[in-house]
Amino acid sequence: MPKNLIIHNLEVRLQVDGDDGAVFTRLFNKHIQAWARLYEQECARQKHSDSERRLGDMEDHR
Repeated sequence: MPKNLIIHNLEVRLQVDGDDGAVFTRLFNKHIQAWARLYEQECARQKHSDSERRLGDMEDHR
């Protein structure tokens, strides 16, 4: 399970009305938080799956 994520290249283009910086910050935060939630859920599912697999392996060796 990866613990680190490195983004080597990220290009974002927005065309918005008003304060571009504020709009970008709001949208970026909204979407990065959603991505982080999904990533954490996937990591938890993977950890649970690995744990279940180990339990099954221990039962096979009895």
